[in-house]
Amino acid sequence: MSKRHHAWVWSTCLMGLALSTGCALGPTFRRPSMEVPGAYPVQPADNAPALSADLGWWEIVNDDPVLKGLVLEALEKNRDLQMAVSRMDEARELAGINRLGPNVDLAGQATRARGLAPGAGPHTVLGNSFSTGLYATWELDIWGRIRRSQESAMAQFLASEQGRRAVFLSLVGDVVGGYYQLQSLDMKLDTARRTVEVRKHALDLVENRVLGGVGDKLETSQAASALAQAETAVPQLELAVHVQENQMNLLLGRRPGPVPRGIALQAVPPKAIAPGLPSELLERRPDIRQQEELLRAANAQVGVATANLFPSFSLTGSLGFQSPELAGLTDAGQRSWSLGGGLLAPIFHGGLLKHQRRAAIARWEQAKASYEKTVLSALGDASNALVGVAKAKEIVTAQDQQLRSLREAEQYRHHALRGGRFALPRSPGCPASALFRRTLLRRSPFRPAAQCYPALPGLGGGWKQPDRPGSGRY
Repeated sequence: MSKRHHAWVWSTCLMGLALSTGCALGPTFRRPSMEVPGAYPVQPADNAPALSADLGWWEIVNDDPVLKGLVLEALEKNRDLQMAVSRMDEARELAGINRLGPNVDLAGQATRARGLAPGAGPHTVLGNSFSTGLYATWELDIWGRIRRSQESAMAQFLASEQGRRAVFLSLVGDVVGGYYQLQSLDMKLDTARRTVEVRKHALDLVENRVLGGVGDKLETSQAASALAQAETAVPQLELAVHVQENQMNLLLGRRPGPVPRGIALQAVPPKAIAPGLPSELLERRPDIRQQEELLRAANAQVGVATANLFPSFSLTGSLGFQSPELAGLTDAGQRSWSLGGGLLAPIFHGGLLKHQRRAAIARWEQAKASYEKTVLSALGDASNALVGVAKAKEIVTAQDQQLRSLREAEQYRHHALRGGRFALPRSPGCPASALFRRTLLRRSPFRPAAQCYPALPGLGGGWKQPDRPGSGRY
């Protein structure tokens, strides 16, 4: 190859490189502006220890090693999280498909044919042809179509990573919340069983009154009815415990079976939440960040559709050997090369490309609305979580007062009945059903801890922390 040919080849490549870094058509991405309140409607009490939403989940449940072990098991075996990780891996590989560089292939060919040949006259001749070499194609990204495709694919990958993070935080919240719900059911079941024993004793007292001639059949029927009511609650609560355990096992990736318990729910120290600012949700919540990346991907696709309206340029080249004999294929005199360029300009496609661009804009509008909806939903979730924690404390305070009153009434009734001073009340709403109401009230799930810990994922809890203690993966 002569020096002139070398200079022409290098000039063409440099010109192609310059053209491939031209402008990128399409809109520049900007995060949609959203009106966010300056503070949450409920703030933690000054005298309550507050949990920061920046803490890792293992720091939040550190008081209960059993719960900590269950969360670790769920992170290892949960099928939803495994699918989210696989989707992220798929998106990572797809992000590497579009690139600016040339495509280079190695090819070889061997043919045997009869046909006209130069210098052979009007007669056909039988001959062989062998060739091998490198073949390259390079699309010059003048309008930014490939770069916008890369931007879209990378945004899809980042969205899948945030989707995995959303599944992770949701899983932690579900395991913690399900664990506390299971403990609440255990406490209700324990109270129901004790209520059965108390009502059996009450029935014995009533029957003794009847035998002593100071009672009647109505009192016996009322006491038997109260006992049957309490006995009915026991299998119902046992079923609820069984169902809750199986729901926990599904989160843990286990087969149906018992779930271990650790520290009792009433022993978990009450705490408040330090929620931070509502504007921080835009960075904390992985579902918001996922929708933002999907919006970025849709924005880049508008650029791809815009670039398709303009001509595309490409370079092609080859370097190899050609020979009529296989033995001499790689001889110095058999080298071959080629270099060329191409242009493909859309002329008439029946409006297809314009419609594709309008469709891309419509998809961007959909992604923008989805982003805004997710932000509003996240603000509502955070507000509901904080109000739920605050109201749980008020509910527990009111229930404790009611339980004290019920306990006093029940004790007075029991002693009066034992002493024969009065019979069972004949009204169904009187203290005869106090212990049964205690089953519903005393073991209420509105414990501050049961509301507080599962509320943290709604605030984007642990967004700066890795998935596991000592892990570097976020």
